[in-house]
Amino acid sequence: MSYEILDKINSIDDFKALPEGDMLPLCEELRSFLKEKVEKSGGHLASNLGVVELSVALHRVFDSPKDKIIFDVGHQSYVHKILTGRKGRFDELRTPGGLSGFTQMKESEHDAFGAGHSSTSISAALGYAEAMALSGEDNHTVCVIGDGAYTGGMVHEAINNCRPELGLVVILNENGMSISSNKGAFASYLSDVRSSEGYRGLKSKTISFFSHIPLLGKAVLWVLSLTKRLLKKVLFSANYFEDLGFYYLGPIDGNDYKKVEAALRKAKKMNKCVFVHLITTKGKGYEEAEKNPDLFHSVKQTEGDNSSFHGVFADEFMSLASCDEGVVAITAAMGLGTGLSAFGEKYPDRYFDVGIAEEHALTFAGGLAAAGKKPYAAIYSTFLQRGYDNIVHDIALQNLPVRIIIDRAGLAESDGATHHGIFDVAFLSHIPNMRIYSPYCYSSLRGVLRDSLESDGPLAIRYPGSAEGKTVSSHNFVKLDGGAVSVDFDLATVPKNVIVTYGAITERVLLAKKVLEEKGIEVGVIAVELIKPYAPAVELIESVMKNGAKILYVEEGIKNGGAGMITKSMLAEKGIDTRDFSIFAIDDNFANPTEKCDLYDYVGLSASRIAEHFIGE
Repeated sequence: MSYEILDKINSIDDFKALPEGDMLPLCEELRSFLKEKVEKSGGHLASNLGVVELSVALHRVFDSPKDKIIFDVGHQSYVHKILTGRKGRFDELRTPGGLSGFTQMKESEHDAFGAGHSSTSISAALGYAEAMALSGEDNHTVCVIGDGAYTGGMVHEAINNCRPELGLVVILNENGMSISSNKGAFASYLSDVRSSEGYRGLKSKTISFFSHIPLLGKAVLWVLSLTKRLLKKVLFSANYFEDLGFYYLGPIDGNDYKKVEAALRKAKKMNKCVFVHLITTKGKGYEEAEKNPDLFHSVKQTEGDNSSFHGVFADEFMSLASCDEGVVAITAAMGLGTGLSAFGEKYPDRYFDVGIAEEHALTFAGGLAAAGKKPYAAIYSTFLQRGYDNIVHDIALQNLPVRIIIDRAGLAESDGATHHGIFDVAFLSHIPNMRIYSPYCYSSLRGVLRDSLESDGPLAIRYPGSAEGKTVSSHNFVKLDGGAVSVDFDLATVPKNVIVTYGAITERVLLAKKVLEEKGIEVGVIAVELIKPYAPAVELIESVMKNGAKILYVEEGIKNGGAGMITKSMLAEKGIDTRDFSIFAIDDNFANPTEKCDLYDYVGLSASRIAEHFIGE
């Protein structure tokens, strides 16, 4: 498609040079461009359609990169990327080494701070604002945060630490959950009056007038201020932001370009901490997305097989819950993503969406377990990192039977480094009392879930966001030790080469096995389902190594402190010669390529790279 105005923009300077009259038609072109590109590549559509006017106004009012613009999470930054010279890269959106679906400092000088997790923007913006104040700079720092992210505890810690005199502008984009009750005609009137030059000028003159009256002036000001606050409490309830020292503008129609730009210009002139409260419509301009914003929050690149591990989890979990009233579910604003939404509809009293608050979710689950319930906390692997202390201190230390369901375990090809689930095995393995399961197929997941119902201590069940591998589903594995490990060879005639693995990467291991067998190289596979305790897998590997097998441990996780390294260490402690024990895992990096590539090949975990290990010998 061609665009009359948008085609002229290849840099922020091109955008700044446009006449003011182009802004409204540009907003419509941006929406068309987003629909065209995102529906092909996949990505966050509804949220970006809702912030078109805001993004355009931001870059008309502020001067990036001199002024620092920070997007919370970053999944609302697509228009920001377009306006700052990255429009031509949208055909490679959300591909390994391509254009990130989030903000990244290495991608552009206009991305002041990288983000993929929620609720970090105000803390980062405050750091910038304080640093610039220390350096005597007069730059502005602006952060854009949604009402969903506003449920995160870090937000309130940051706000509590803000000094009113800093040139920090916080834009609260309310597009779903209501934050404030200040709505309606009178609230709109208040917004218009409070953001006007006349109001601020009259307020300034009033303060100046009474301040110069000897003796009585300060007392009169105090009475006026008290009266104003009491009146506001009665009419609107106390304004949380102003009580913390911010100047508050809003609520404002965030899809009315002229109103948004006017509010931002006034916020910029104030040179103090300002909260600009916008009300926007998710999916604005796209009827289907407006009606179903959740479904268009993140659209998929292709349809394909609709089955998934979290879909199987959701179905099996519903079955467990129907048989046991003690089963409860917890999600941190990911009910749809983890498959728990249907459970919430059927069992609303046993379903807890705590918002974007992973730390609270885990300790809350601990409390439920201590009270005799059977909590299942479903959290993406990348977000589970935020609750490490809660797992250690509040769950494992007290040996509470909390079932942690780790969704999206493994590499995230589309979302990139911020969403890779590659650290959970390493950090959970070092926590006493913790059991870790990593089923590689649907039937294994169902079995582990059924067994988890009677757990008397903490456990984690991890699985990818993808579907079961086609090769895995038809492969002939034999389960050993109650399902703790599975093998595809006869233990009486151990092959010369054995690959040990767990989870979704098992599919690529089996593809590598096929390549090797075609070349006449015999390979057996051990699929570990119970990672921790490590003893069952270690004992089996010890046995096959004593029979002369060389071991390659393949894991879709970080190498340092990972399952392969722990297993190798335990074998060495048993006196096993581990010179024939190799590990293929993600080395000491974030698996974040800078050029387009096959991500699994990049980290050395593609089927061909696994096969090369044996072919080269």
